[in-house]
Amino acid sequence: MPAAANAFLRIFGRTVLVCAAAAACAGATAPASMMGLRDGETLTYSVRWGLIPTVGRIKIAAEAIGYGREDVLRVTTTTWSWGPVRAIFPFDGRGESVYRLPTGVLLSASEWSTYRNKVVRNSVVFDYGGSKAVYTDEIHPEKSKTIPMPGGVPSDLILALIQTRYWNLRIGEQRDALIIFEDQFYPLTIRAEQVDYVITAVGVFKALVLVPRMEKTPQLGMFRRGSTVRVWIETDDDRHLPVRFEVGFRFGSGTATLLDYTPPK
Repeated sequence: MPAAANAFLRIFGRTVLVCAAAAACAGATAPASMMGLRDGETLTYSVRWGLIPTVGRIKIAAEAIGYGREDVLRVTTTTWSWGPVRAIFPFDGRGESVYRLPTGVLLSASEWSTYRNKVVRNSVVFDYGGSKAVYTDEIHPEKSKTIPMPGGVPSDLILALIQTRYWNLRIGEQRDALIIFEDQFYPLTIRAEQVDYVITAVGVFKALVLVPRMEKTPQLGMFRRGSTVRVWIETDDDRHLPVRFEVGFRFGSGTATLLDYTPPK
């Protein structure tokens, strides 16, 4: 279980970190319908692995900093193992993504995590003028590289899923998104598949279930390895909260369910 939970927490810690922001990147002056998160908004999730009810926590917080032309939205994602599981699985992770306000351009994203003697520390900086992204692995410099950027505006997986809060999709409808995860770009199609009900610590919600897949290009990375992702977007009120995320692996699945919510300033 620790190895599986490590994979789940790391993927969620990485994807959720930007995920929260990419949609929020529209900025303080952008209409609410363009944003996934806004200044001061915080989402906290309880993580479950299989039949184990609590293995960790994920907290996503958005903060606008700077003034004038230096305005940016910083989204920080903190991930850690929790409860009795932490004694055998001491995992901690932190990610940060930075967006220019009010344009919403993703400037950079970074990740740090540690599990016993295993440390991950990497970052990616986007050069839109040069149509490239510079990926730096501080622990394994030989993995650092410059990545050509495909057409489109990149975001992160969960970030893109949070942005769907305001897409107003109906069952059977879909939209495309360009995703970056670590050092690879993924063109995804996100489809609304069904309606479900989700019980959380902040209420019971009717939710639309969205599923991203690689349908237009050969599968890469986690999708090629058989992983699946789903998100539940509540439809009961105008907040459209992302109340649950799920990542499935060949060896099991993990679920992050909303535990606490702080509205924007």
